[in-house]
Amino acid sequence: MKIISYNVNGIRAAINKGFVDWLKLADPDVVCLQEIKAMEEQLDLSLFHAAGYNYTYWFSAQKKGYSGVAILSKTEPNHIEFGTGIESMDAEGRNLRVDFDGFSVMSLYLPSGTNDLRLQHKFDYMDMFQSYTNTLKSTLPNLIICGDYNICHEEIDIHNPKMKGVSGFLPEEREWLGKFIDNGFIDSYRFLHPERQEYSWWSYRANARANNKGWRLDYAMVSQPLQEKIKRAVILTEAVHSDHCPILLEIEN
Repeated sequence: MKIISYNVNGIRAAINKGFVDWLKLADPDVVCLQEIKAMEEQLDLSLFHAAGYNYTYWFSAQKKGYSGVAILSKTEPNHIEFGTGIESMDAEGRNLRVDFDGFSVMSLYLPSGTNDLRLQHKFDYMDMFQSYTNTLKSTLPNLIICGDYNICHEEIDIHNPKMKGVSGFLPEEREWLGKFIDNGFIDSYRFLHPERQEYSWWSYRANARANNKGWRLDYAMVSQPLQEKIKRAVILTEAVHSDHCPILLEIEN
């Protein structure tokens, strides 16, 4: 089972940059998208059907052209969960989950802390999300949460570890992510590559991607009962449809 997670920074823009042709070549079983910035009715779903994804689920933000997550699947899930049921979390379209036989996959887009107001929203969201997943794991122990967490966990995950005063690498954010992992999840990429330094996001400024001045913000978190089923976890840096690149998780089904 191959799962790809990708913050596309606008699905329509990514399509115009060749995303669908790339997706056909990558050929994952499940695709988790973040920051789709579109409503389902604004998309030509036949493009995804032609690529082999007959089951597409979209959870958009109430505000048009903003945020939003999606999941594309070759196999029909047993259940689809749109949002968390918590209004302050769901208004921006940040959580979407599909349940299959034996495991569940969530597409997650954590808020960024671009200013003081948004940073507080981010911390509130993180606290609510931790409580939500604690409850969720009691009924769905085999849980995979893929997405843009908007946090670099360790110094190895950022090109300049001195940026401790910038949201995304604040000590409080990093501490939260560490506790989230310690509470029953495995960072699949770091699990398989403890010393590899690769990134999944680069600023559009100052030629950051060409100079590889990046951040690892995207994770495929796997609940501990699935640890022995983790087969492969890679960052697909060659994909250039966004300021992020996709990440891939291969898991034994």
